[in-house]
Amino acid sequence: MNVITGLLVATIRMSTPLMLGALGEVFVERTGVMNIAIEGIFLMGAWGGFVGAYLTGKLWAGFLFAILVGIFCGAIYGYFTIKLKQHQIVTGVAINILTVGLGLFLYQLLFGIPLLPLTVEPLKDISIPFLSDIPIIGSALFSQNILTYLAVVLVAVGYWVLFKTPLGLIIRSTGENPEAVDVAGINVERIRFITVLGSSALDGLAGAFYSIGFLGLYTNEIIGGRGWIAFAICFLGNWDPLGILIGSLIFGFAEGLSVVLLTSNFKLIPNEFLIAFPYILTIVATIARRQFNVPAFLGKPYIKERG
Repeated sequence: MNVITGLLVATIRMSTPLMLGALGEVFVERTGVMNIAIEGIFLMGAWGGFVGAYLTGKLWAGFLFAILVGIFCGAIYGYFTIKLKQHQIVTGVAINILTVGLGLFLYQLLFGIPLLPLTVEPLKDISIPFLSDIPIIGSALFSQNILTYLAVVLVAVGYWVLFKTPLGLIIRSTGENPEAVDVAGINVERIRFITVLGSSALDGLAGAFYSIGFLGLYTNEIIGGRGWIAFAICFLGNWDPLGILIGSLIFGFAEGLSVVLLTSNFKLIPNEFLIAFPYILTIVATIARRQFNVPAFLGKPYIKERG
């Protein structure tokens, strides 16, 4: 595999969890709720995925457990922010802080402090016959793991649901004019809560990608701010699934480039800069973006007027 092909493979692979997390964030923010707990849910998804896979010996069980853990975390966040009307940012930050200690505590509770890292066999790539043999791009596009293929399909389905179906209209209207949705007889809180659960399920799956879809192990630093990158991609993609597809590939390229250069003994650029490059790109891209089509009621709790 030459350098260009290796970079393309790494780009698409590293964009996978960002795509999943950002897609979930698009849907939940379209209803007016910012899932600020995304970083913590990524981490708990990574923990849940590893624990499920390690204890059962089945990767599918790990992914299922990661989704359930994500939904559980999302239910807590949704209860406080939607039902109790608590501040979304404060609540999300609190959950993110809690999960840092909780993930480490639960890992050590189950496995103690092993001398060597516990590992599982991560997802294997699935090569599509003939297409994967195309020079340069074949391995990148058609020799990835099942989660990468799933992420691309979900983005396409997400775009169709959001902009081509009555459900998508309800979701978008909930973030733009919740009173009109309420008047139409649709429960605004229910729509928001369900989308929080769906978003958190994707976040849990995205977190599990790092632990059992890519590395095959769990550490408390495994996410390292990538949940926040997915959160930023939602903004930079203007709350559009196609926009987050492009954004995820851009940031996947930044992380893939860092991985390729770090593993190739490239000495002209300090390793610390290569590691920080995706996060620097996030800051620069956010500052450079001049116009956002922000949902009108994003971050605002809906309080139904009593007649």
